[in-house]
Amino acid sequence: MDKIMVTLLLIVAGIVCSIVVLNAVYPAITGSSSAIIEAADNIDGRIKSNVTVIEMTHDGSDAYIWVKNTGVARIDGISNSDVFFGQEGDFTRIPYGGSLAPYWEYEIENDDRWDKSSTLKITIHATEAISGNYFFKLVIPNGISDERYYSTT
Repeated sequence: MDKIMVTLLLIVAGIVCSIVVLNAVYPAITGSSSAIIEAADNIDGRIKSNVTVIEMTHDGSDAYIWVKNTGVARIDGISNSDVFFGQEGDFTRIPYGGSLAPYWEYEIENDDRWDKSSTLKITIHATEAISGNYFFKLVIPNGISDERYYSTT
């Protein structure tokens, strides 16, 4: 009878230990798998994204830059992009929107969304007339970027 009780207690203890281990390990496994899936989605988005600055011009204190989506994915969250602009060696990040210069705004030239092959027109409202050598860089929300130097002469 003692052997049966000891065996029964060992079986119950083994089941309890298995449940405790499973409850401790399972959240870690599911958490890491969702992190891996999220990282894979981010990498996929970066691989499918690309932008190319195709033209720059200016008029007074406004700069106009056309950027083409040369990737295969639609680019969302355009207003969350980073725009850097200024004279060569003295550029700064320009905030999106606003009413006091400097700020930038955009419009999509030939579509409602910035899909593959669509062109984005960025207008930068600077604080002073644009003259000399300028640097422009656009970084879209997933980190893909393109840059260009522009000379008014």
